[in-house]
Formats: sequence, C-alpha cells, structure tokens
Amino acid sequence: MNKPVKLLRGDTVAVVSLSSGVLGEEFAKHQLEIAEKRLLDVFGLNVQYMDNSLRGMKYLSAHPEARADDLKQAMLDDSIKAIIVATGGDDTFKTIPYLMEDEEFIHAVKTRPKIFLGFSDTTNNHLMFYKIGMPTFYGVDFLSDFGELDNNMLSHTKACFQDMFFNDKSGLEIESSPTWYKKRTKYSEDQIGTSRDKVNEATGFETLQGQTARQSVQGKLLGGCIESLYEMMAGERYKQQPSIINKYGIFPEWRDWNDKILFLESSEALSAPDRMQYMIDYLGKYISFGSLRSIIIGKPQDNVYYEEYKDIWQEVANRHDLPVLYNVNYGHSYPHCILPYDAETEIDLAKKKLFITSPLFSN
Repeated sequence: MNKPVKLLRGDTVAVVSLSSGVLGEEFAKHQLEIAEKRLLDVFGLNVQYMDNSLRGMKYLSAHPEARADDLKQAMLDDSIKAIIVATGGDDTFKTIPYLMEDEEFIHAVKTRPKIFLGFSDTTNNHLMFYKIGMPTFYGVDFLSDFGELDNNMLSHTKACFQDMFFNDKSGLEIESSPTWYKKRTKYSEDQIGTSRDKVNEATGFETLQGQTARQSVQGKLLGGCIESLYEMMAGERYKQQPSIINKYGIFPEWRDWNDKILFLESSEALSAPDRMQYMIDYLGKYISFGSLRSIIIGKPQDNVYYEEYKDIWQEVANRHDLPVLYNVNYGHSYPHCILPYDAETEIDLAKKKLFITSPLFSN
C-alpha cells in the first residue's frame, strides 16, 4: 500500500460528512467552531469544509452522491493533506457505489494517498480504502474529539494525535490512559467549558490468553466497529447494505484476515452480552478467527458490560487458542487513541504493551 505523508503545521485538513449531516445543523455550530479553532491553535492545521459537508442532516441523508463527491474532491485536491470525518451515523455505505465506480477517485487513492480519519460507521469507508490500497487511521473525528466542549481536548486523545501524525518516532507505543471519561448527556452551547465525569482506570490493558501462553505477537492491523462490521454482512438496518458491500468486495475476504491482528470495538448502542455473542459468532462466518495472530478489543463505552464482554472474549481466546488484548482506549470510549490500518504491530503480552513498529508515512 502507498503511504500518505505525515502532517506539518500549516497543512490543510478537509472535513467531510460521510454519514450524518449533523455538522451543518445550527445546534452543532458551537462545536464546529471549537473544533476548527482547536485544530488551528493546538496543531497549526487549517480546516477546509468540503462543499456539501455543512448542508445538514435532511439534505445529506437524501443525497449520498453529494457526500461521496466531497470525499472525491478532497482526494483530488493536492492542497489537502488529511481528511477528517465529521461524525458517525449509519449509512455511509450508500456512498460506496459512487466512489467505487469512479476511476478518477480510485486513481487518486492509489497514487496520491492522504491521511483519512474516522471511526464507527466510517468502518465502511476504511475498508473501502483498504480494498483500493490506501492505509487509513481508525479513531478520532471532528466533532467528538476536536469539538470536545471542555476548555481543552482530552489529554490522552491530544497526545495520541500529536504522536502519530507529527512526531517522527519508531516503535510508537499505544498506551493505556490513566483515566477514562463518561459520555456526555448534553452537548448544548451552555455546556462549553464543562468537564466530563472522569474515572481512574482500574486495570489498564488486560491480557486474555488461550491454551498457549505467548510472550508477544506480531501482525498487521485490520478491523473496526463490531456493530458496523456485522451490519455490512447481515444488513439488519438496511437490507441493501450487504449486496453493495459484496458487489464491490469491501469486506475483506476470508484469506485476507490470515495472520492479522484484528481490532474490534463496540458502539454506543451498548449491545447486551447475548447480542455481542451473536454478532461475534456471525462474523466468524466471514473472519477466520483461528488464523489470526491476536485480537485487540476496545474499552466499552462507560465501562458498560465490561466483565461480561471480557468473559465472552476469554471464551474466544480459549476456543481459538488466541491471545486477546482487552480494554484498549479507542473507538466509542473516551479518550481515543488511533489505530492505523495495515501497520505492523507488536503486542507484548507479558508487559501488556502495544507498539506500532512499521513506518506510517512516506516522508
């Protein structure tokens, strides 16, 4: 895969609304302003909103071709160095036909790769880019992270973004956050300057081993949000989703998962344990768990079902004799770290540490 270039202060980042159009709504204006100012003041990055990104929920829901065009234009514009998704949603898969049948877009992705960031429903977009041949970055979006309503970004999220995209490091460590934060219940303008409820981390990363205890494992990263991956193949919410995903080969084939480190995190839906077990079993039809090197599981949002999920993943570890690194800060829990697709990764199971070992950028 061709790698993007790392960010420099003064670079321009594009903001795209590929799922929900909430960024264009008046009630989100204060968060938009905070996020834009923070990207400039903290990281020295200029923000460019693509033409349709602020057209609101109603318009963008009805016009996936407009969402797709924004992503295409961001890829074609050489002045843009990174693309950040505004927020999640549930139907970004509708953009895929417009993009996968556009030779100009595909050529740009293959020859002029850029940093692409998002999570949740954006799993669909990440796997589309993976199919074409551009590595992307799972974690953080414009509103959730740069639009944090407190006076500062969550410190762990800020450090992860800085270390991954600006610092020239080898053996980048993804560390456990000493604290985690509860989801906000209000995002209105009167919440500006208020802090999230903070909880001290009790365990840090946890290691779940199968029958064979391993000291360390290595492999390339591939994965996403488990609910999004499930919907891609099951189509419970949108019946047409699996046919689109299958038509363009977006979900990696069985053999593509061989020797990978699978990363999975759970959404804000807070799926009940029996539902989680069902989705894992369903995905087992498409992902060869037994051929994986390891699995990385994100901390559940607000620590809901923490022990129940842990028991489920311990059973997966036992069944497939597979090591699992549990309780990693990415996805729908706060704060967020970032996991790069297709990056060579090492998990030190004895020390419960996670390292990105391959270069992420071409410069």
